[in-house]
Amino acid sequence: MTTQNLIGKVALVQGGSRGIGAAIVKRLAAQGAAVAFTYVSSAARAEQLQNSVISDGGKALAIHADSADAEAIRNAVSATVKAFGRLDILVNNAGVLAVGPLEDFKLEDFDRTLAVNVRSVFVATQEAAKHMGEGSRIINIGSTNAERMPFAGGGPYAMSKSALVGLTKGLARDLGPRGITINNVQPGPVDTDMNPASGDFAESLIPLMAVGRYGQVEEIASFVAYLAGPEAGYITGASLSIDGGFSA
Repeated sequence: MTTQNLIGKVALVQGGSRGIGAAIVKRLAAQGAAVAFTYVSSAARAEQLQNSVISDGGKALAIHADSADAEAIRNAVSATVKAFGRLDILVNNAGVLAVGPLEDFKLEDFDRTLAVNVRSVFVATQEAAKHMGEGSRIINIGSTNAERMPFAGGGPYAMSKSALVGLTKGLARDLGPRGITINNVQPGPVDTDMNPASGDFAESLIPLMAVGRYGQVEEIASFVAYLAGPEAGYITGASLSIDGGFSA
C-alpha cells in the first residue's frame, strides 16, 4: 500500500504525459499530492492521464507547454499555483535526446538539447522558487549518461546531463537557507516506448548493467516520491544514480 505522505502538497512535473514522467505523476498523486504536469505533443495521453488521476480520486491538471520556451514554463508554474493555490514540489523531467555523428550533428539540435535539458530546469526552478516555502522539494531527472556514455554520437546529450550535476549543486546553496532541497536523479536505461527493453539497441545495453535488465518506470517514480517526501529533508545537492549498476 502506498503511503499518502504528500496530502496537501502540490506538485508540477515538467514533461509528465508519458514514460517516466507519467509514472511520477501517478505516484505523487497516489501519495496524496495534487499534480500539474506539462506536455508538448502527447495531448491525448495527457488528457487520459489527467482523467485517470481524477477518476481515482486525485487532483491533476495537464498543461500544454514546450520546455524549450521559457515563457511557457513560467506560465505553467503560474497555472499550477492558480489551480491549486500553492507549489511544494517541482520535478524537472522534460528532456530530449539527439544522437548523431559528430560531423553531421546539427547546431539546432545542440541548441534545443541545451534549451530543454538544462535551461528549462533553471527557468522552472527560478520561477517555482518564488512560490515555495520551507520543506519544498525540487527533483531534476538527469541521466546515468552524465557518468558513462558507452556509444558514439551522444556527446551533447551526455554534456547536458552532466550540466545538471553542477547546476543542482549550485542551486542547493541558493535554496538551502530557505529550507528547499534540490536533487538530481540519474536513471539508467528504463523500459519506455521511446527506449524499449527489447530490440538490438537494448540488447547492446543490457550487458552493461550489473543487474542485467532495464529499469521500470515505477522504480524511478518511487525514488522521486521518496525525495519529494518528508523523510528526505537532509538530502540536497546530490546526484543519485538509479541505473542497475550501469555506471558501476
